[in-house]
Amino acid sequence: MGVILMAKLRSAWRFCNLVLVLAALPVLLHADYRVEKHLKLEAGGRLVVDSSEGSVRVSGSTESGAQVIVTANRDDINQLFDFNYEEHAGEVKITARRRHPWGWNLGHGINLHFEVTVPQETSVEVKTGGGSVEVSRIKRETELDTSGGSIRASDLGANLRAHTSGGGIQLEEVGGNARVDTSGGDIRAGSLGGSLEARTSGGSIDLRAVKGDLLAHTSGGSIRVEDAGGRVNADTSGGSVDVSFARGNSHGGEVESSGGGVRVRLDPSANLDLDASSSSGPVINGLPIRVSGTLSRSHLVGSIGSGGPSLRVHSSGGSVHIEAL
Repeated sequence: MGVILMAKLRSAWRFCNLVLVLAALPVLLHADYRVEKHLKLEAGGRLVVDSSEGSVRVSGSTESGAQVIVTANRDDINQLFDFNYEEHAGEVKITARRRHPWGWNLGHGINLHFEVTVPQETSVEVKTGGGSVEVSRIKRETELDTSGGSIRASDLGANLRAHTSGGGIQLEEVGGNARVDTSGGDIRAGSLGGSLEARTSGGSIDLRAVKGDLLAHTSGGSIRVEDAGGRVNADTSGGSVDVSFARGNSHGGEVESSGGGVRVRLDPSANLDLDASSSSGPVINGLPIRVSGTLSRSHLVGSIGSGGPSLRVHSSGGSVHIEAL
């Protein structure tokens, strides 16, 4: 009986080993892929990266030319994708298209990546059907689009437009105006020299030191704003809102939450017309205000300083706090 049991165990062990070997075959059969391209591109030109999928990283440099490195985890990548590298007057365009879009399983598990270095004074356009995008040290307009990954942008000197259908967005040190949106992730931004429009359908928003006007909207998370230098329009359907205006900021705005409390911090020397209300809690004020209209437990209308631009604060899901910086 023991001999039969041992034989069965040995057979089962050999079967498991066979399964593991078969599962590893796709990896064993395909080595890494790497191609380098050196393309002509002077400062003031344009870079376009358009790929069916894959992650992309673009960096600015003080040198001329576009240095392109394409890597993948399979050496048969050219059988799955058509790659094209174009040099035009003042433009470099890199495209990658699947040869058989309907046979996605033939390329399952591919890790495709584009690493591109261009002159800092280059406008950049990146579009990928599935992968993260990262751009840094670019001094001209930048446009980023991915259908399935995160976006990170830092040290940009001009306007930015970024969209992702499935990941978070992180910005740091953007000199121009920025418009970003995601269908499924958080948005983080700091040290922005221009205005910002940030929208997400499924995450929180955390903004710091935005000098220009800002608009922040989320359908499923909280909003936190620190050191806002311009007008603030912030609203959420699913969390709290915490906004801190920079000293001397009297631009006003609208701050609202349908699913949590609202807290606003202001410079006591600001000049604003305030309308603060709550549908499900008190309005708690810590600033000198000259009442010019409604004054009740849940609604306050008045002026801060000599009055000025309108600041409307409202919560349908909690209390409202107005505080001094």
